[in-house]
Amino acid sequence: MSQQTRKLTTIALLTALSAVLIALVHFPLFPAASFLQYDPADVPILIGAFAYGPAAALGITVLASFIQAFFLGGDGLYGFLMHVIASGILAGVAGTVYRLRHTRAGGAIALCAGTAAMGLVMMVANHFITPHFMGVPASAVDGMLLPVILPFNLLKAGINSGITFVVYKTVSRYVIHGEDWKKTSAQPLAEEKR
Repeated sequence: MSQQTRKLTTIALLTALSAVLIALVHFPLFPAASFLQYDPADVPILIGAFAYGPAAALGITVLASFIQAFFLGGDGLYGFLMHVIASGILAGVAGTVYRLRHTRAGGAIALCAGTAAMGLVMMVANHFITPHFMGVPASAVDGMLLPVILPFNLLKAGINSGITFVVYKTVSRYVIHGEDWKKTSAQPLAEEKR
């Protein structure tokens, strides 16, 4: 399989996985604001950002958000916009920083920067977008920005960033770069027999 074919196939796989995760795994983190649902869909997007850069991550985000919003029972245009903004900022910032510092420490810094950026940008997005789509006064949304919306987005992005940090090297080795599971798992056994 050529490198370009592997890349396109992997991006398609990450997009499908992200869309499925949004649809299947979601639950509230704060009982008082049950409309804010956690989902792990940003993990495949962050993996795409680290493997292929921020532009690929944005493409994964837009496609996965579109599939979920309009074909898997999502929140239509509102859900699509909010997910593209949130995940796009998280993965875009993380992918950009990781390109500049392509190390384990750089990955941690990238994920922290993406998490902080998502928290801040989603406060602005909720201020301007949510009242328009939800038909509620801006003052009601603004009253939730610091006590609810900011902590939710920081927690959601932080959890997904933590999962990405733990799984990325393994996923990169076997899925992105295509190392053979049998070859690498059999190697230590062969060495032990000597």
